[in-house]
Amino acid sequence: MEEPLKIIAATQGTFILNDSTEIAGNFDGFVALEDAIFEFIKIQSNDVTAEYISNPAIAVKLGAVIRPKNPLSSAPILKFNSVKLISGSIAIIL
Repeated sequence: MEEPLKIIAATQGTFILNDSTEIAGNFDGFVALEDAIFEFIKIQSNDVTAEYISNPAIAVKLGAVIRPKNPLSSAPILKFNSVKLISGSIAIIL
């Protein structure tokens, strides 16, 4: 498992999403670069937005970090695999 500090430091790089294009891949997390409203966040093609944002209609505030909830067992490490914004911008941690 990658060390959390390496992930948060984005040692594998980032991608800036600042429009409403759906981006697919394998992501370690997101950092809100400004207030942002998510249309969806997916893990294994399942919409998990409500598991990470209590009211998705309200903007996630600047500076918020969203990371996948991962099991503390030998289960596979989860990564986000798709995200789409309604507004705002985020840094996608690769």
